[in-house]
Amino acid sequence: MRIHTRRGLLRGLAVAVAMSAVAGPTPAVFATPPGPTAPLRMSLPAPTGPYAVGTTELHLVDRHRADPWVDGRLRELMVSLWYPAARSGDRPLAPYLRPAIASLLAQRNDAQLGLPAGQVDWATISTHGRSGAPVLHRPGGHPVVLYSPGGGVHRALGTVLVEELASRGYVVVTIDHTYETPEVEFPGGRVEVQQLPEGDPTALNHVLLRTRVQDTRFVLDRLADLDAGRNPDADARRLPSGLTRSLDLSRVGMFGHSAGGFTAAEAMLVDRRIDAGIDMDGSMAYSFSANDFGEVTRRGLDRPFMLMGAGLSSGQPHNHLGASDWASFWANSTGWQRDLYVAQGEHFTFTDYPVLLPQLDAAFDLPAGLVTSSIGTVDPARITASLRTYVPAFFDAHLRQRPQPLLDHPSPAHPDVAFVR
Repeated sequence: MRIHTRRGLLRGLAVAVAMSAVAGPTPAVFATPPGPTAPLRMSLPAPTGPYAVGTTELHLVDRHRADPWVDGRLRELMVSLWYPAARSGDRPLAPYLRPAIASLLAQRNDAQLGLPAGQVDWATISTHGRSGAPVLHRPGGHPVVLYSPGGGVHRALGTVLVEELASRGYVVVTIDHTYETPEVEFPGGRVEVQQLPEGDPTALNHVLLRTRVQDTRFVLDRLADLDAGRNPDADARRLPSGLTRSLDLSRVGMFGHSAGGFTAAEAMLVDRRIDAGIDMDGSMAYSFSANDFGEVTRRGLDRPFMLMGAGLSSGQPHNHLGASDWASFWANSTGWQRDLYVAQGEHFTFTDYPVLLPQLDAAFDLPAGLVTSSIGTVDPARITASLRTYVPAFFDAHLRQRPQPLLDHPSPAHPDVAFVR
């Protein structure tokens, strides 16, 4: 199920790209294998903040809500928590992908890229988060930021920005929306795959967004349990030392890519626990042809919110001057707002693709069209550095009340980012 627009809730990639969320029905040969060499091992850039990063997972079960996609099941989620850690180098670095997810993703992506099996070592991509590391103590706790990924995309695809925030003193909670994400791995290696039904795309998109907002509010409830000293994990697995009572839930932000950005806006509309949010290139419409926009576009928000768009949507720049849904949201909002636009970017500029795709391209000589259709022609390293500057600056300004002149006007240090007034 997809919305038929470039910014749709479940817009899979139109081309086969590495880490794609939706596999095509047949393989297509896009890359030339490098020969009998060792498999490509990709890496992520180290976060730049002053704190070491720890991470853990929680299995959450909503015993008061039936799953909307699979009959007879309670709604259950997997979330990851990324946080400032007390230095503990003896803890292993967490993998970018859980083992079963890495295996399934390798099968799908190797076929799409036209590579013999094993040419890319998806399983050994490492994060910079130490699994189960003790939480760095801070009186009053750390501010909290939620992350919701794009439609049909794994929560791991925002790791670069998530780690950056954690290294700067935030507890970041990433959410997989079960049965929408291609695969979600639960404790014990159980994998639940995408189960979205066929039907009217607009009606299904309404259910999808409503489910995402409910997921978000449920996660906030479970974080309150955690902060009260209770273990919300459905399997009662041991928590990292210091995790309980480490959250400052009086300061909560949310950001997301694509459908995750729409989720952030709609969740803020109905849940005042969320103080500030960012939409990264996500439409706020269920159907443009039916002029069916989100409630948040009509009512706006009275709290800080930042739009971050890239490239074109329906032939117009994807900012509030070119997109009718964003224009309505902008006009009806009374809170602090900014619209930052990356003209040379593309829809997946705001994910980990600018880090991963160039590494694949260097090894396998991928066609230029494959890379640019996903991340545009913007310099990947430069835009990654810019995003790792602007996103923390936004949350520092509105969750920590630290003045951020960077958010007042364009910066020559970030030439790819324009301010749209």
